[in-house]
Amino acid sequence: MSSVPVNISNDIRKRIFIGLMAISVLLLGCVFVLAWWVVSRRGILVNKIVLTAITAAAIFFLILLGIGVFALVWSLWRTKTIGPLQNIMSTATNLLFPIALNVGKWIGLDEERIKNSFIQVSNQLVKTRVYGHQIKRVLILAPHCLQWKLCPHKITIDIANCRACGRCPVADLQKLAGEYQTELLVVTGGTFARKVIKDKRPEAIVAIACERDLTSGIQDIEGLPVIGIINERPEGPCSNTRVNLKKVEEAIKYFQQGGLH
Repeated sequence: MSSVPVNISNDIRKRIFIGLMAISVLLLGCVFVLAWWVVSRRGILVNKIVLTAITAAAIFFLILLGIGVFALVWSLWRTKTIGPLQNIMSTATNLLFPIALNVGKWIGLDEERIKNSFIQVSNQLVKTRVYGHQIKRVLILAPHCLQWKLCPHKITIDIANCRACGRCPVADLQKLAGEYQTELLVVTGGTFARKVIKDKRPEAIVAIACERDLTSGIQDIEGLPVIGIINERPEGPCSNTRVNLKKVEEAIKYFQQGGLH
């Protein structure tokens, strides 16, 4: 197990999602106990047999989720990966996400804030997993809303169509991709992104998008490390969005250098 540097500024955001995950496990436990109590009030033998089987399965499931959440907290706190528990942590994170999201909204938390927290947790888990392993074939996936909205050149068909006019960050991303010998593709949505990933077969992905698209994309892509960079939206969603190029560069370097400096 290897040590990974921590971005302390993201700690509070990570705690939001981790706390909601813990509440979700407790909530599932309460639902199970209530269901068990209702069914156990009936004295039919078949009910008792079924109840015993369901109880055993539910306890096993809750224990796995609990281990996943505990391992996640330990991994983020100690900034060390737990190899044998990686799958359990990922499974717990993905299964509990929709419950945590609804719990968070129920207690008054903003949906984007919860998804932002999920992305920070996911990024840190990816970094603990790939630390010390240099990855060269990195794909940068960018949303088409980064392009100037009045631009007549279709870069989703061919990124080389960009005229580098400076009205949007696409040319800067191209320059960054060339410097680190990575491929940059601009996609129009999740379906196209999945097709691109299947065709290109990268070893790792730096994905730029809004909270909604990043959370769904991270959950859809299995088996590939993804670092999500949330775009900036000074003119609102899906219109002339921006991206912090420094964060994109840091993500590329992290993959290519395996977190080693």
